[in-house]
Amino acid sequence: MAVMNIVQTVNRTLRDEMRRNGNVMVLGEDVGRDGGVFRATEGLLNEFGSERVIDTPLAEDGIIGMAIGMAVYGLLPVAEIQFLDFIYPAFDQIVSELAKFRYRSGGQYPAHVVIRSPYGGGVKGGLYHSQSTEAYFVHTPGLVVVTPSTPYDTKGLLLSAIRSPDPVIFLEPKRIYRSVKEEVPEEEYLIPIGKARVVQEGTGVTLISWGPTAQTCRETLPLAAKENISVELIDLRSLMPFDIETVVTSVKKTGRAVIVHEATKISGFGAEISAQIAERAIDYLRSPIIRVAGYDTPFPYGLESAYLPSPERILRALRKASSY
Repeated sequence: MAVMNIVQTVNRTLRDEMRRNGNVMVLGEDVGRDGGVFRATEGLLNEFGSERVIDTPLAEDGIIGMAIGMAVYGLLPVAEIQFLDFIYPAFDQIVSELAKFRYRSGGQYPAHVVIRSPYGGGVKGGLYHSQSTEAYFVHTPGLVVVTPSTPYDTKGLLLSAIRSPDPVIFLEPKRIYRSVKEEVPEEEYLIPIGKARVVQEGTGVTLISWGPTAQTCRETLPLAAKENISVELIDLRSLMPFDIETVVTSVKKTGRAVIVHEATKISGFGAEISAQIAERAIDYLRSPIIRVAGYDTPFPYGLESAYLPSPERILRALRKASSY
C-alpha cells in the first residue's frame, strides 16, 4: 500500500478509473496542461489525450452544460470547478437541469455526472476562495453530496461517485489536501455513499462532523481525553444521503450531541442534523444540541483562524455538553 495525501489519491483514482472505463472523461479549467490549480489532474492529459482530458474556457455554466450533454449520450464526465465559490454561474444548470434529468425522463437519462470541487478555508483565500456552501446542494432533490476527510475515504467514495446512477457533488477539503496522509490500498474498493464512519467510540458526547472539520475533530480527541470526556466521533462522509441512523444510535447512547462544520451557522447542514436528532431522539437528550460553526459573516481575510472551528472551540462545546 502506498502512503498518499488526498490530492494524490484523487489523481490516482481518476487515472485508474479512466484506464478501466474508456467512457470516463475529465473536464474543467486548467485540468489538462496545468493539471488543475491544486494539481489533482496532473499527468492525465499526457496519458489519455485531449479528447478525454479537456481544458475548458473560464465558463462554469459551459463546463456543467457540456458535462450534462456528455452524460445524456452515455459518457461519464468528471467535471472540476476550481473552487466551490465559483460554481454559481453553473447553479441553474446543476439544480434546474442536472438534478432533475433522471426524474423528468423516467429514468431514461440518469445523467451520470460527478462535479469535483475544492471547498472550505485554510489557504488564506479570503471570501472568494474559502466558502463552505454544501447546504445549497443538499437542499436540491436529485443531487448526491459527498465530502471525504481522509485519503482512504477519498478513493472509495470517488469510485462510488463515478459509478453512481445519480449526479454527485464531490467536495474536497482543500485545507487538508496535502497535510493528511495515510496508506491507501492499490486494489479497488468502494465505500457506500450514505454510510458514516465511527472514528472513535465513546459514551459521553456524540461529536458529528464531515470534510475538513472532521479532521479538526480528530485533533480534539486527545484534548478531550485529558479531561476525561468520552467522545464518540462520527464522520458523516456524505451529506445526501446522510447516515441519520448511526447518528441517532450514538446520541441515544451518549445523550449529548455536538455538531461541527465550517459553513455559517444559520441554515448550515448542522441545523438539519439538529432537527432530525430532536425529532428522533429528544427523549434521550441530557443537554442541548450544540453547533460549532463558522460565523454568520463573509469569510474574512485576516481572521481566518478565528473564523474556522478550532480544537479549542470544539473542546469548549464538549465541556459544555458533558457538564450540563
